[in-house]
Amino acid sequence: MSSPSNAPADPAHSADPARVAVLAGGVGGSRFVRGVRAAFPEAQIDVIVNTADDVTLHGLRICPDIDTMLYALGDGIDSGKGWGRADETWSIMAELKTYGVEPTWFALGDRDVATHLVRTQLLAAGATATEITAALASRWIDDPLLRVLPMTDDRVETHVVIADPQATAGKRAVHFQEFWVRLHAEPPVLDVVQVGLDSARATDAVTEALTTADLVLVGPSNPVVSIGPILGVAGVRPALRATGARVLGFAGILGGAPVLGMAHRLLPAIGVEVSAAAVGLHYGPRSRPGGILDAWVMDTTDAESVDAVTRGGLPALAVPLLMSSPADTAAFIRAGVEFAA
Repeated sequence: MSSPSNAPADPAHSADPARVAVLAGGVGGSRFVRGVRAAFPEAQIDVIVNTADDVTLHGLRICPDIDTMLYALGDGIDSGKGWGRADETWSIMAELKTYGVEPTWFALGDRDVATHLVRTQLLAAGATATEITAALASRWIDDPLLRVLPMTDDRVETHVVIADPQATAGKRAVHFQEFWVRLHAEPPVLDVVQVGLDSARATDAVTEALTTADLVLVGPSNPVVSIGPILGVAGVRPALRATGARVLGFAGILGGAPVLGMAHRLLPAIGVEVSAAAVGLHYGPRSRPGGILDAWVMDTTDAESVDAVTRGGLPALAVPLLMSSPADTAAFIRAGVEFAA
């Protein structure tokens, strides 16, 4: 177990950590975590997952990032889409459309609805998000050394302020899911707001996972709407800065574009260039106030930026980052860990 300090970890210990904490969200995050397990098959892995994508539709509480993580780790994911249930059917959505009940732009599969029903019932009974996620995980994850933790038990939702010439003042705010799913991330983004984030606090499970880890990995998830909300939860950033573990980040921007998602539409709204180097420096080195990283891993397509990131105080490495398989992901994770050590 590590003591909370900024002292460098022992290289041999860092190469084979006993406890790993991962910050992740979205499809890319779930693929990354499968690689983490492949890299460290005997480690305790605590996955801290973004919940700011959560939304309530048709009276059901839906947690897309949590569910994608659970389905992926339990081999129940639709591997073609990277989200949703495998062998899904759509009778419920067909009936909702027949009734003319909106929204119909957010597709809820029949199997997926069962997960949302269980969650909503447990919330109504007074259970916390952490308790509910653990209950759902017991159905999906047959691995006693793997935990999925919501970033907070408090309600946080991301809203995107978009340009709309027909709206008052020429702009309006929509829930992130509407921006992404219904609007296909097409309207110009003016701002990103996480409603409820200013009062959200990290759970004891999250802070314990960070402060007792031998290694912390910041996954290649969207830096604005996946990793950003996690870092914004009270208690998370201080725990990252205090942990005795190495904190290693991985870029989700390759060659100036995201591999998945719409980070390129959101980063300019928070004043960050769409590049792997800019995202790494946005997270910042722990050697400087507010920074969280000890090292940053980029793809080989961004190798020319390594020197610039290093000059910014953040040691950087360029290796192939495509997550073609858990084994490929494990290979670049281990390369990054060896570099950070």
